[in-house]
Amino acid sequence: MSEEDVKEKGESDSWSAEQVHEVKKGDTLWKIAEHYYGDGSLYMKIFEANRNILKDPNLIKVGQKLKIP
Repeated sequence: MSEEDVKEKGESDSWSAEQVHEVKKGDTLWKIAEHYYGDGSLYMKIFEANRNILKDPNLIKVGQKLKIP
């Protein structure tokens, strides 16, 4: 198998260990954590995974795409 075949195979994988959530009106990190983890108190996991776009866990904006680890 060539490097190109491996690259193509990697790109075609339909699953990922990480999900993406697009922020909708009314969302909070707490609510998003409840949805994905069943526990809102784990919201800091989402915040830490998105430090590159979030500066404050209380300030998320509609349309932002957040990584869900």
